[in-house]
Amino acid sequence: MLAAWKSALLVERDEMICALVADTGRTRESVLEFDATIGAIDRWCRIGPDLLAEPARFASAMGFIDVARNYRPYGVVGIISPWNFPLVLSTIDLIPALLAGCGVVLKPSEVTPRFAAPLQVSIDAVPDLADLVRVVIGDGSLGAAIVPLVDAVCFTGSVASGRNVAAMAADAFIPAFLELGGKDPAIVVAGADIDLATSALLWGATSNAGQACQSIERIYVQRSIHDEFVEQLVAKASLVGLCWPDPNIVGLGPIIAQRQVAVIEEHLDDALRNGAVVRCGSSSVEQHGGGAWVRPTVLTGVDHSMKIMTDETFGPFLPVMPFDHIDEAISLANDSRFGLSAAVFAATNAEAEAVAVRIDAGAVSINDATLTAFLWEGEKHSFKSSGLGGSRMGPASLFRFLRSQALLVKTNRARDPWWYPE
Repeated sequence: MLAAWKSALLVERDEMICALVADTGRTRESVLEFDATIGAIDRWCRIGPDLLAEPARFASAMGFIDVARNYRPYGVVGIISPWNFPLVLSTIDLIPALLAGCGVVLKPSEVTPRFAAPLQVSIDAVPDLADLVRVVIGDGSLGAAIVPLVDAVCFTGSVASGRNVAAMAADAFIPAFLELGGKDPAIVVAGADIDLATSALLWGATSNAGQACQSIERIYVQRSIHDEFVEQLVAKASLVGLCWPDPNIVGLGPIIAQRQVAVIEEHLDDALRNGAVVRCGSSSVEQHGGGAWVRPTVLTGVDHSMKIMTDETFGPFLPVMPFDHIDEAISLANDSRFGLSAAVFAATNAEAEAVAVRIDAGAVSINDATLTAFLWEGEKHSFKSSGLGGSRMGPASLFRFLRSQALLVKTNRARDPWWYPE
């Protein structure tokens, strides 16, 4: 069924990408979204049979009792997905839920709804799939209405909305798998490859105009290399423009959700009012063609009294703060209610890993940034307020949608030692 759906999706490729571009204003990431979805179907079709193979029976410690395991799908899964990567973040849970044997009610964000039409066409082209999937369009009230009607719920979005979903799921007594916000830190230690670090962090902070939960949103650089780091980062960031007026240009797209513009303006105004300095980029949100745009923006003179260093901004900002000792850097990185992911750059991987294991985050990129956007294999849990539930990455993401049923099999006809005497 999934293989047939892949073929149907490929037929709708151009319509799907056009719909994504219309809603998001960027072409490059829209193509990547489509290609990633096709790749996810291929991957699950390749590894699924082995993962779902009947587990081997084994003898228990009791000797005369064997243990067998059976998997039972949850039933109907509700998926409430966000606007920043409309297709990828709708299908990242949809595909393994279907593979597990579940039906799905999918509610994409009302901010970016156009892709749902070609998605529905591809679903309808596979009758067996059409029997299992419903795509419904509406605002948050529709998402709230879905939760009591399903057997498990997946939500990707803000911490505030995620807490509401968690409370509704608890009331309905169903599992909730929540992927929420981030304020990902990066630590750059003296001895790190500055050229590598600045290139990786520029992309990690500004891809999709910074509208990704795993975006790097704050950078801590050892003081001895701080000035050189900032100089290189500014030089590189200044070369990255906007994909305006043509969304096919390699550059930053617009701010997709209008309500996010107010957050960005608030964080930027707060930083500038309290002494931050714009070294390159936008000192205010720009308006072009009816949309809001922000250039890659490097800030210095920042500290944790500023919202741009503590609250999720969801924009293409690179605030850089110096540190003296590694304990200070780790303390700053962990000074957050978020714990999604992070990055560490050092002279060697071993040195970076020694720092990484002290950071409160579910995934840490070593001498690179934002690798969770591309690597599926690394199972992880979100720390703090960044999420709840099983890992969305790796084989564990499939088993979220399956309940394990233990079959405890008596292998002899002897009386159990704990029975009443006869």
